[in-house]
Amino acid sequence: MRRLIVGLLALLMMLPLAAMPLHKGSLPARDNWYGSPESMIVAENVLLLQRNNGGWAKNYRKYRQEMTPEERKQIKAIRAQISESTIDNKATYSELVFLAHQYQVNPDKRYIKAFKRGLEFMLSLQYENGGFKQFSRDKGYYTHITYNDNAMVNVLTLFWHILQHDALFDPFVNEAMYARIQDSFDRAIDCILKTQYVQNGVKTVWCAQHDEFTLAPAKARAYELPSLSGSESVGIVRLLMCLPNPSPEIQEAVHAAMAWFEANRITDHRVSYEIDADGLRNRIWIESTKGNDLWGRFCELDTNRPFCADRDGIVKYDISEIGYERRNGYGWYTDAPIQLFPIYETWKQGLR
Repeated sequence: MRRLIVGLLALLMMLPLAAMPLHKGSLPARDNWYGSPESMIVAENVLLLQRNNGGWAKNYRKYRQEMTPEERKQIKAIRAQISESTIDNKATYSELVFLAHQYQVNPDKRYIKAFKRGLEFMLSLQYENGGFKQFSRDKGYYTHITYNDNAMVNVLTLFWHILQHDALFDPFVNEAMYARIQDSFDRAIDCILKTQYVQNGVKTVWCAQHDEFTLAPAKARAYELPSLSGSESVGIVRLLMCLPNPSPEIQEAVHAAMAWFEANRITDHRVSYEIDADGLRNRIWIESTKGNDLWGRFCELDTNRPFCADRDGIVKYDISEIGYERRNGYGWYTDAPIQLFPIYETWKQGLR
């Protein structure tokens, strides 16, 4: 186990809530590690790194390293810098899942306090219309409703487990908080239904981010243009299919999204690799039917055609036409929708 844990992010990747069935008892237990000396170091660092607004910054990779007094002093000095607190890249919700597991074997009251503060931070990111922004900062694309990297879906997955009275989370939530989380969850589902993109009168899927006012597909970084997402939409559809007694609106949303996935498979091209003239591993786009079908992470809003872009924001239709850095440093295609089809068949049978 020790070799697998190269920081809290690595640990928390073992707890992919958004990728798991949303039902009671589905969270994994790791009693052979939680409560261990190493886990205690991680727990202290999680508490130390929580920002004053209750959230955590993303991509911190030294959780399992014991801090020196000077390092602790430096970290305490930045906790008031709350603009980096986020739900992006599994931040905050992952720390909360960790604290919940750790509390089971070491019921430290500090974990309860930190967990409650984390919940408050998550709730503070939600707009009245139900959408969640990804950062506490209020500028640029950070204010958009964010499905990118499953940010909003991860939060809702955690909320779902809480609402199911999963024993893992019961010590942290009282009845008043349950009511707030239920309201938050309901509004978020309503937002998801309202942001499903309608193309020529037909519902399709979702964008990676949506404008917090108009709910229209929105731009993030220069190469993340308004588009239909064959990647981020997967987590949304999976979430909707896990809801019991789905309303007609939810059923319609799922059927429409699955029809879009079926219609927009890439069956005749694949991503492959070559060694380029500089000896570097390089992605290329080839004609092939081997392996899984693919979907574009970014697809045009009017044509559904997959595209990519460099940091100049100019649309290209072949990854060979963008620079090496973005061509190889970003995921332009995905096979993740494949996992939805067997779930969808089972889900449809349950509607009868």
